[in-house]
Amino acid sequence: MIFIIMLGMGATIRPSEFKTVLTAPKALSIGLLCQFGLMPVIALCLALTFNLPAAIALSLIMVGATPGGTTSNLFTYYARGNVALSVSMTVASTIAAVILMPLAIVVYAGQYTSAELQIPYEKIVITLAMVMVPVVVGMFVLSKSEKAAKVLERTSSVLGVVLIAALIVKFMLRNTELLLSTPLSVITAAILLGLVGFLLGYWLARLLGLNNVESRTVSLETGIQNTPLTIAVIALSFAPGPQQDEMLLLPAFYAVFIVLTSLIVSFGYRRLATD
Repeated sequence: MIFIIMLGMGATIRPSEFKTVLTAPKALSIGLLCQFGLMPVIALCLALTFNLPAAIALSLIMVGATPGGTTSNLFTYYARGNVALSVSMTVASTIAAVILMPLAIVVYAGQYTSAELQIPYEKIVITLAMVMVPVVVGMFVLSKSEKAAKVLERTSSVLGVVLIAALIVKFMLRNTELLLSTPLSVITAAILLGLVGFLLGYWLARLLGLNNVESRTVSLETGIQNTPLTIAVIALSFAPGPQQDEMLLLPAFYAVFIVLTSLIVSFGYRRLATD
């Protein structure tokens, strides 16, 4: 699943996007600050506020420390944000995640480790490094043929949505009793992570001097995380069993609700942009 999604993402990235990154270092730096500084803090605060169990608190922080995904580029377009900046931020945060995601987990999730719950940092780093392979392959395809890259991007987008939906449905069917017994606090934390990220991402960008369009872009990049990547990291880094199932609860709920909240926020931004 993650290979297909990241392959499609790579097929949309041109070398010229990196020039955009270099010509707008301030906006990009603020975006990375929000992505790997602000979001893990929000996740930790929610975990403490709702007194979440250690495994769920850890997965919440992992979602918060995950880079942005290509979904944010689509919602940035809807919100009349800066799409080039959004794509640049997605690329930069995905590459930076190999170092910054494990670092954020070390800093913010250390208190949730125990003899029963150990964080496999080496496996997380290896998984994130492997994710870069399909991105590079997709970029190579684009450099050779735009037509082939468009087909690849569209195909991977459709397959990615189908696979994500299938994974969530399968997970819910396998864990019906666990889902029905899930405390409201867990669901609330999953929803608030994205919503608070949108809000604080926007206002931090404004306070640091970005214009309205750039701030809307940073807001959406902050709140929308690459949940398939989080799921892949959990699935490949932690041993299968009850603990892994419990950790997958939070990303599953986040993935469902972030689409709904992103629609509301992006069209709200779009409405404000026309007023």
